[in-house]
Amino acid sequence: MKIWIDILTPKQLLFSEPIIEKLGKKYDILCTSRDYNEVSKLAKIRNFDLIFIGKHGGGDEKSKLKASIDRMEKMSKKIKTFSPDVVISFCSPEAARISFGLGIKHIAFCDSPHANAVMRLTLPLIEKLLIPHVISKKEFSKYGIDEKNIIQYKAIDAIITIKRRINRNAKLPFKKNNKKNILIRVEEEQASYTSKPSKIIPIIKKVVSEFEKENVVVLGRYVEQIKNLQKIVGNKTKIVKMSYDGKHLLENTDVFVGSGGTMTAESALMGIPTISYNAVPNIIENFLVKKHLVKRETDPNKISMQIKRIFEADDKQSQKRAKIIRSQMEDPIQKLIKIIKE
Repeated sequence: MKIWIDILTPKQLLFSEPIIEKLGKKYDILCTSRDYNEVSKLAKIRNFDLIFIGKHGGGDEKSKLKASIDRMEKMSKKIKTFSPDVVISFCSPEAARISFGLGIKHIAFCDSPHANAVMRLTLPLIEKLLIPHVISKKEFSKYGIDEKNIIQYKAIDAIITIKRRINRNAKLPFKKNNKKNILIRVEEEQASYTSKPSKIIPIIKKVVSEFEKENVVVLGRYVEQIKNLQKIVGNKTKIVKMSYDGKHLLENTDVFVGSGGTMTAESALMGIPTISYNAVPNIIENFLVKKHLVKRETDPNKISMQIKRIFEADDKQSQKRAKIIRSQMEDPIQKLIKIIKE
C-alpha cells in the first residue's frame, strides 16, 4: 500500500512523525509540504524527509488562491505518478481536491472547526475525519461531512506531539543565569481565520517592563512581524524566529504566554504554568482552561499579576494536574491504523 501525507504546519509535521514510525515499515509513504519558513526549519531540526511543492499564500486572499491553484497544478502531477492508495492530511485544501479528482481515499485529522474557509474547502471531499472527543461532531458536520464518517479519539493532539524525542544539547535563546525564563508566543497573523487586531503588543510591553530582571523571550513567526516587534520593543527583550524545537524551549520555560494554539496546548500538557491570551478562541483552549491547565487572560496588567503569582507560588501543581490529564488520554494513531486496515 502507498500512503501520501500532506503536511502544512509545524504541528502537522510533529503529528506525522509517529504515523510514519508506525506505518513506514509496512507501507510506502510520500510526505509533501509547501515552502513555509517554520515548516522547513522544523523539518531540518527533526531530520524529516519532506518534498516541498508550492508555497504559503501569505495573508492576502488573492495570494492564497493563486498559491493554492499553483500548488495543486504542480502537486497533482507528482501524486498521479506516485499513485497512492490512501491520503492522510490535516484538512489540506490541495490534498482534498487532488485526492477527490484522482479518486483516492482521504483520511483527515482536525481540531480546528473555527478555520471556516479550510473546513468548507475540505470536509465535503473527505472519506473519514478524526477529531478530539472534546469537540462535538456537529462542529464539523455542518460543513458537509456526514457524522457517521467522523471518528472521535479520547485525547487532544498535543498528547502526540509532546512525546517526541528532542536534542537537549541544542542552543536555546535563554541566557544561562539564575533568572526565570518567560516565553511569549506571538499569534498567527496570516491564517484565513485571523482578522482581529493584535493583542500581543501591549502584553509584551507590560511583561518586558515588569520583568526586566528576568529572561523574557518573544517567539515570532514571520520576518515582517519580527521587524515590527523590534521597532516597537527595541532592545529591551530578545525577539527570535522559531528556529528551535518547541518542546525543548518549553522544557526550559518557567512561564509560557501563548495565543491559545499548538504551543499553548503542548505547554499545558507538559505541566508548565501557561497563560493564554486567547487570540483565536477555540474549543481545545477552552477545554484546557476548564481543566485548570491554562489560565486565560487578555489584560496585560492581569497577565503580569498572574506571572508574579506563579513565581511566588513556585509549586508543582501544574505538573500534577497535567500528569493526571495525560494518563486519561488514548493514542489517536491507533484509530488511524484501524481505519486504514478497514
